[in-house]
Amino acid sequence: MEISISPELSTLIPQFKIGVITYHDIQVGQSPQMVKGRLQLFQESLYFDYEDKKVTEIEAIQEWRQIFKACGKDPNRYRHSAEALYRRVLKQNYLQSVHSAIDLNNFFSLKYQVPIGIYDADKLSGGVQIRLGEENESYIGLNGRENSVHRLLVAADDSGPFGSPFVDSERTAVTEETVNALQVIFLRPSIMVEEAEEMTVSLKDMFLQVHGGTAEVRIID
Repeated sequence: MEISISPELSTLIPQFKIGVITYHDIQVGQSPQMVKGRLQLFQESLYFDYEDKKVTEIEAIQEWRQIFKACGKDPNRYRHSAEALYRRVLKQNYLQSVHSAIDLNNFFSLKYQVPIGIYDADKLSGGVQIRLGEENESYIGLNGRENSVHRLLVAADDSGPFGSPFVDSERTAVTEETVNALQVIFLRPSIMVEEAEEMTVSLKDMFLQVHGGTAEVRIID
């Protein structure tokens, strides 16, 4: 699958990069107790680590807020998914288990402090481009609402946008029937490629440990 970053986005956000993992023949299901327990304990640890701090003071969260601002979106109105997760945790509104793929996605988003999207690859058509949403583009999001993606950073295939660091679409949602998946780590532009590779490979290894199958890793900048 061809995946690219639009020239407009590269110009707007120098050093913008993503980690991409393509999974094949995976088995998504109820999370094993190890994943559930690790997610719960990590959230409790984060609560005590950050209970006296503001979410917006976390460097990685702040960096992604600046990306939204550079794209033309108010980060106070459009909170990226990692920030939204942290706000839940710091209210002790801890994330509950959904299924193995979503649980690991949330765990690593909290760990790396960046938005991460996972999509059913068999629901995608053609290549994928990371770009800015256009004026009349929208989709039904996982929040159950129709979301305009104008000036939001999006992942789009031949059928239009399907994902965003703000909220992903229902169209490409991963379910327990998913066997092939695409995972996009919306990395901090400030990190070095070597660190980006290490983070992405670490995520891939744990995902395969839980789901089986095979995977390929790429860093695109």
